[in-house]
Amino acid sequence: MRIHAETDWTPPPPDPDQPPAQIGRILRLFRPYRGRLAVVGLLVCAASLVGVASPFLLREILDTAIPEGRTGLLSLLALGMILIAVVTSVFGVLQTLISTTVGQRVMHDLRTAVYAQLQRMPLAFFTRTRTGEVQSRIANDIGGMQATVTSTATSLVSNLTAVVATVAAMLALDWRLTAVSLLLLPVFVWISRRVGRERKKITTQRQKQMAAMAATVTESLSVSGILLGRTMGRADSLTRSFEVESERLVDLEVRASMAGRWRMASVSIVMAAMPALLYWAAGFALQTGGPALSIGTLVAFVSLQQGLFRPAVSLLSTGVQIQTSLALFQRIFEYLDLPVDITETERPVRLERIRGEVRFENVSFHYDRDGRAGGGPERGVPTLDGIDITVPAGSSLAVVGATGSGKSTLSYLVPRLYDVTGGRVTLDGVDVRDLDFDSLARAVGVVSQETYLFHASVADNLRFARPDATDAEIEAAAKAAQIHDHIASLPDGYDTLVGERGYRFSGGEKQRLALARTILRDPPVLILDEATSALDTRTEHAVQQAVDELSEGRTTITIAHRLSTVRDADQIVVLDGGRIVERGRHADLLARGGRYAALVRGDTHLDTTAAPPLPWDGGATAPREARVRPASPRSA
Repeated sequence: MRIHAETDWTPPPPDPDQPPAQIGRILRLFRPYRGRLAVVGLLVCAASLVGVASPFLLREILDTAIPEGRTGLLSLLALGMILIAVVTSVFGVLQTLISTTVGQRVMHDLRTAVYAQLQRMPLAFFTRTRTGEVQSRIANDIGGMQATVTSTATSLVSNLTAVVATVAAMLALDWRLTAVSLLLLPVFVWISRRVGRERKKITTQRQKQMAAMAATVTESLSVSGILLGRTMGRADSLTRSFEVESERLVDLEVRASMAGRWRMASVSIVMAAMPALLYWAAGFALQTGGPALSIGTLVAFVSLQQGLFRPAVSLLSTGVQIQTSLALFQRIFEYLDLPVDITETERPVRLERIRGEVRFENVSFHYDRDGRAGGGPERGVPTLDGIDITVPAGSSLAVVGATGSGKSTLSYLVPRLYDVTGGRVTLDGVDVRDLDFDSLARAVGVVSQETYLFHASVADNLRFARPDATDAEIEAAAKAAQIHDHIASLPDGYDTLVGERGYRFSGGEKQRLALARTILRDPPVLILDEATSALDTRTEHAVQQAVDELSEGRTTITIAHRLSTVRDADQIVVLDGGRIVERGRHADLLARGGRYAALVRGDTHLDTTAAPPLPWDGGATAPREARVRPASPRSA
């Protein structure tokens, strides 16, 4: 493989004209739930209108019921105020339930959409992007939007309705006092917009820092990271690095919390002082011969003004929160907008019966300069060029060559981990790009050198290949992979947890578990990507026996470093610089005395009747006599 990225994937710079389009896109997220949101809107409006009636009842109590001693009216008005409190509380609980449910569904949709998008991304994306960065987008960024998507819409409608209704009621009571109350409102709106922009910038920096810290934790606290840190004596250094990352996050969190805090506090102070200003204005008007206000009207107006204070401040805060959350939405939309290179055609072909013939027809492949597969003007040196190979159904192909010759890339083209940039790869005569993903997944099984196991039981790891597999089928697959006896000897048997990345099992045991998983799938085409190159001699022999059993009757493409895994292949292809320089069977290639023979005879004392590692082998170097293995039935 030629993808070796040094840095994380970097998103494009934000577009200054993006927010309006972004808000429209955010609103579209709520479209599937517009019915529920309509119910929330009705509840909000009803609660706001009912709540505004309370000050008018209070005015009647103070101006009529109490002065005139009308006990019956007093009781009725008091009961009405209590009933208003009950109704508004019930409406509030219902709207909270519905809005929270809608918000959580929107977050679920976003998480699922991002996860599904990442599942479709090419391998090159993951080689350029740190795992912690990906996890942070799904966990921290979407999690940080919880308050916005669960309560902001409801809060916006509720507070806006309350403000409009309250201002209308205040105008009905006295327009002069209303003008005084709303005099500074434009200033407050301007302040909130400034604060919102400031917090949005800080939030973007904070989320990037959280992603960086998550990546550090993921890498350094994995099993591999712990082993590397301790064996290299870097535990203290890693701790100090994490401390620095955490300090940066502390600074950003404090800045995010305090951004505009004094300005918003000044808004709260002014609005809290408004009742005193209203009392002063009413008294001053009375002393100077202006229009007199009744006590009930003044108290009712102040009550409304106080009622206006909460939704107005909340509305300003909501505006700040929306601007802040735009930074989070932008990071999520960056992932959702990533181009997907490998997709199904509009009318994909579904293969019901798969024979397993594989053909490479004039195949070429390039990586762009940024590591992506592609054939554009920015493409680099070709990784594969002019590859023509036919692998008949049920036969075996071995691909050998030095590191970087294109072996693994060639194998990745069959299951469409990458797409060719020239020519085509066919399965039973059908271009793999025209097949539906399900047919291709059923047809091709891959066993690589780096075996990945989930932190789950042995049975769950095997069932990942076939979720409906029975216990008997799982045991049969394990027996075929020569791992059943070892599993059965464990205290918990097939319920044994394999540990993070399978570290409770040895390399050979993990490889045999991977083989058992592939056997359970029973694919007609099998790709073995250096599946035994990192194993010791004895383990390699056991795994190779399992591989031989798995390969019987299947189309097998083997990418190998060791001669023991390729010498019995029906055909051997030698790659150099992405081109085929030789092809044939083992004996014929040796007799030809070309590149293959030179690789095998790199050591002049090498006994070619044994099964030594090829000179470019990166694995262990055991005595050559220990590497001899019995000939497979195919070679016999």
